[in-house]
Amino acid sequence: MTELDVPALQRRLAAFAAARNWEPYHTPKNLAAALSVEASELLEIFQWLTPEQSDRVMTDPDKAHRVTDEVADVLAYLLQLCEVLGIDALAALAAKIDRNELRFPVPEPPKTPHNHPTDTESHSSE
Repeated sequence: MTELDVPALQRRLAAFAAARNWEPYHTPKNLAAALSVEASELLEIFQWLTPEQSDRVMTDPDKAHRVTDEVADVLAYLLQLCEVLGIDALAALAAKIDRNELRFPVPEPPKTPHNHPTDTESHSSE
């Protein structure tokens, strides 16, 4: 698995956009809209699949390629949006996980009565 170097990816995306004079179009509104469109394109792949089929989507080379491309598009627009807004995506995610851990604590396991021997029971062979 490739380690995620967010700043390097953001620099590469910014250079790509700059070389094509796309920066004027990379406003927060436009990037958020593009992110939504790409997420919808990802969802479209799964739209009519059963849960079992969706679990196996990556075993079909054509679908796997489409899913991978759409995930890349979603991530690209998300990283560009974070860059434009000055959001550290990984720090934001870590902070959100911290808040969710407090908001949704791990449930306590169900309490079961201890099976202590009663006065009439014996564990020895008297």
